[in-house]
Amino acid sequence: MSRFNAWSLLAVFGIGVFLAGLELMITATALPSILLDLAVTDELGKPAFSELRHASWIVNGYLLAYVIAMPLAGRLADVWGARRLFLGALIVFIVGSLIAGRGQTIDELILGRVIQGIGGGVLVPVGTAAASHLFEGHDRPRALGIIGGLTFLGMAAGPFLGAALLGSFDLGAGLERAGIAEDSALHASLAPAWRWVFYVNVPIAIVALLVAWAASHGWETPRRRAGVDWLGAAIWSLALGAGLGATTLIGVTDVGGPDPLAVTAALAVLAVVATLATVVRGARRPEPFLDPRLFRSVAFSSAALVSLLTGFAFATAIIGGAVFVDRVLYGGPDEQRIALGALAGATAVGALVSGYAVRVLSLRAVTLAGLLLSATTLFLMAQWTPAVPIGTVALVLAVFGLGFGLTVTPRSTAAVESAGRASFGMASAIVTVARMIGMAIGVAILTAYGSTTIDRLYDRLFSAANPDGWKAMIPAELRERPLRDGLVVNALEAWAAREASGILVGMFLAAGVVTIVAIPPGLALGRTRRLTPGPGQNADASAREDRATGGRDD
Repeated sequence: MSRFNAWSLLAVFGIGVFLAGLELMITATALPSILLDLAVTDELGKPAFSELRHASWIVNGYLLAYVIAMPLAGRLADVWGARRLFLGALIVFIVGSLIAGRGQTIDELILGRVIQGIGGGVLVPVGTAAASHLFEGHDRPRALGIIGGLTFLGMAAGPFLGAALLGSFDLGAGLERAGIAEDSALHASLAPAWRWVFYVNVPIAIVALLVAWAASHGWETPRRRAGVDWLGAAIWSLALGAGLGATTLIGVTDVGGPDPLAVTAALAVLAVVATLATVVRGARRPEPFLDPRLFRSVAFSSAALVSLLTGFAFATAIIGGAVFVDRVLYGGPDEQRIALGALAGATAVGALVSGYAVRVLSLRAVTLAGLLLSATTLFLMAQWTPAVPIGTVALVLAVFGLGFGLTVTPRSTAAVESAGRASFGMASAIVTVARMIGMAIGVAILTAYGSTTIDRLYDRLFSAANPDGWKAMIPAELRERPLRDGLVVNALEAWAAREASGILVGMFLAAGVVTIVAIPPGLALGRTRRLTPGPGQNADASAREDRATGGRDD
């Protein structure tokens, strides 16, 4: 393949992971508009609580399908080849985007999001694996850094693009001038601005599909003769889905029927049993779906562990930063976009820089620098007070993102190099899934701790036993004023900001400790890298080395 075609393909892989990352974040900005348009409302025009819970699957459905699809996609890439799988995933993503954009009910929209999630969950590990096959030697980490950077750049662009589409993209008047009636099906499928949050993917993905098809003609990644262990895939998918479900329900007090604690416990037990079954089945089969023997490699296990722990810290920084701006600084959507945009954008820059850094520094050195930077900024976040300016918040979050981004390429490189060419797809999937699990755990803990603390504080203010508890939280000279008095409201808001800041201190400190815990496995990624050679680069010698060492990179 010519160098031009190789870089053209890398650009396409980057577009694919960019779109997958974009859809993780862009929908959050559109949810209020979607609810107003599609949800069943009460007599006051507000969506019922059941509708809010139902609509949450617009986000959760994508995320669940996204994560569950990754391991299967990684395995299929190793068996069938990455090229055809990537092209197929783009088509699935396009179909899902069209269904979601056209959805006339919340259920139709959720269906489209699940299909989108399947496509996105395939694009990320397959794009990473294909880039690993496409580039050799010192070009591989650079390619992986670009893929990782574009994934987070998509996440950074999500809120901005969503807000831009919702604020300025209105086809209603134009359609009516063109003679398309407001009550027509075509008008309903095109006019609401939130639909273009999904439609925007279609032309981009179609162009990427055409470029990928043309640039990759005659090229395919190595395939394995072994089939796919579909039963093993089903068991592991069950384990992953149950584990994510149990994690998501931590701290939830209402699931619309059964006891939430019982549901969480049942899902957790199912996840553990299915995981053990996956490990046992994998150890007994020569070509399992998920090969537990990959974890014999110190470098591979360390890469997965670093991904898990830093995923927890990343989620804490994102959610904690958003809550701090909203509940402590009382900043609006613009301030939140500044803070979170700085974090995600710097993460993309860090991932890109790490792809170049590992060409001159060891994996462990780049990882150590990223982890120390992330931990330091998390401890700085733990010192934030209501007096901190938004510019400082954005700067600290950006430095955290830069540090987190520096860890992206080393762990991906260590994983694919340790697993060997025959397992690039599964290695890429495992590292990405580990990060998503870490993020899910972080979000669940933040949600559970936050909701519990809020309930406790509310009882202190307005409990039936002490309805005037709020008076103890404000200066004595204001206690004779009514609750709705402006000065009282301001005093209570100041008290609430201090309490929220105190809550977040503990969460940021915990995330900082978790990041420090990631340093030992980060150092185990290796002093030097064994770069898997490509065709014509003594591949036979590499294969003999793999057989002699069991694929270890100690």
